[in-house]
Amino acid sequence: MCAAVSKSGLAEFDATGRPDLKSPVVAVIGATGAVGVEMVGCLERRKFPLRALRLFASARSAGQQVVYGKKSVSVEELREDTLNGIDIALFSAGGSISRRFAPLMAQHGTIVIDNSSAFRMDPSVPLVIPEINAEAIRGHAGTIANPNCAAILSITPLWPIHRSNPIRRLIISTYQAASGAGAAAMNELRESTRAHLAGEEYRHTVLPHPYAFNVFSHNTRIDPTTGYNEEETKVMQETRKIFGYPTLRVTATCVRVPVLRAHCISINYECERRISAQEARDIIG
Repeated sequence: MCAAVSKSGLAEFDATGRPDLKSPVVAVIGATGAVGVEMVGCLERRKFPLRALRLFASARSAGQQVVYGKKSVSVEELREDTLNGIDIALFSAGGSISRRFAPLMAQHGTIVIDNSSAFRMDPSVPLVIPEINAEAIRGHAGTIANPNCAAILSITPLWPIHRSNPIRRLIISTYQAASGAGAAAMNELRESTRAHLAGEEYRHTVLPHPYAFNVFSHNTRIDPTTGYNEEETKVMQETRKIFGYPTLRVTATCVRVPVLRAHCISINYECERRISAQEARDIIG
C-alpha cells in the first residue's frame, strides 16, 4: 500500500518502508522566509502532485495564511509533536533548525531535503545537483542535502565540460545579492538605501557592514588560519564532493553586493587538455 497517516498520526509505509512519492504530503520548513516563499511558489507553478501541503515556521509566524492554488494554508509552529505524517520535507530555516528537527523527521520515515549547510559535508548524506549527480540520491538514508547557491550556479554549467575534458584548476569569484542572506537582509538593503538617499542616518543590524552602495567580504565568519570566509570554504568543499574529485584545485572569493536578487559569478578554469572558448560553448550547447 502507499503511505498513509494512521490514527496515531504516524506515517504508515508499505513493505519497502518508503513514503508515498506519487501523491505525497509535503512540508515546507521555514515557509515564511525568503527561500521558503520561493519553495511554495515553485511547488505551485510546477503543479507538484502533492496530496497535502503543510507549512511550518516559528511561533511568531504561526497562524499566518498562505494562498496555495485556490486554498489558504495556515502556517503551523514547528514543534517536535507536529512532525508526523509527512512524506517529503523541504527545509530552509537555518542550520540549527535543520540539525534539531531533520533527524527526527527522517526517523518518522520522512524524506528530508535540506537547504542549509548542516549536513552538506556529512559523508553519509548525498549532496545533490540533479543535473550532475542525481544517482547519488539512491544512497540517501532519509536526508538529502542541497548545495550552497554559489556552488550550484558555478559548477552546473561546468559539468559537461568536466566530463569531456576534466577540469584540473578552478577559480571562482562570486558577487552575491541580499536574497542569499534572507528576507531580513533584503529589508535592510531597502531601508538603508532609502535612508542614504534621503540623507538620514541608518544603523545596520542584520549584516556586519553598512549595506547601501557598499561591497564587502561575504557576511560569514572568516577563518583566521586560511583567510577564507565560510561561504568560500563551502563553495570549495562542496564542489569537490559533488564532482567526486577530492583533490581538485579550487579557490573561491565571495563578496556581498548591494542588489536585492541575482548573484553574479566569474569563473576561470583550466582543463586537462587545451580547450578553446568555442569548444566550451559547443559542449555546453
